[in-house]
Amino acid sequence: MDRQGHRGDLRYGVVKRSAKMAAAMIWAFGLALLAPGAAAKDAQGRIVIAALGDSLTQGYGLAQDQGFVPQLQAWLDQADAGAVVRNAGVSGDTTAGGLARVDWTLTDDVDAMIVTLGGNDFLRGLPPELARANLDGILAKAAEQGVAVLLVGMEATNNYGPAYKAAFDSMYPDLAETYQTLLAPNFFSGLFPDEGDASAASLAPFMQADGIHPNAEGVTRIVDSLGPSVLTLVEQAR
Repeated sequence: MDRQGHRGDLRYGVVKRSAKMAAAMIWAFGLALLAPGAAAKDAQGRIVIAALGDSLTQGYGLAQDQGFVPQLQAWLDQADAGAVVRNAGVSGDTTAGGLARVDWTLTDDVDAMIVTLGGNDFLRGLPPELARANLDGILAKAAEQGVAVLLVGMEATNNYGPAYKAAFDSMYPDLAETYQTLLAPNFFSGLFPDEGDASAASLAPFMQADGIHPNAEGVTRIVDSLGPSVLTLVEQAR
């Protein structure tokens, strides 16, 4: 019977049933493509990047569209990178906090990760060897899951003495070499003038009032500096 209640032509009954089955299969396949989590990698073909970090990643003190992740996303879109960045930044987080949540950050659809942690370890004077161990755990987890990584370093001041600074600064290149990850030596490199002056006075125009977090212009410069490394990360993940 057709939808109006009339008997259909039996000669075409098998053909009609086959057509309906094919249509149902196509419809079901379309739903699968639109399922949550499938669009990013399958339908749109974008590389999914998790940005694991602290307030510098989260966008502390900035309007929603001015933080690191939104500005990096805009930069990548302009470069036609075919990548989407997820904000996995938590204000106040240390390397220990990053390690504690890396498992649920690296969901099955994540292809790459930007790791920007350690600033709060330094601000709290935590032992560099503990920060190193935590970062090691994060990179080991990424390696286990086959996730490409860009490790973004920090540089300590001399507040806790030269030995502390040397131990802290060296953990980033050491770990990048161990795990063969990409390395950006200093998150704030984009704020340094060409002559390399990193004094508080030279950085002031690009920082918020607390002197710790970049303002919107500072983030723009940081993204411009890190952007090429993120493009390389995308290519590695692809």
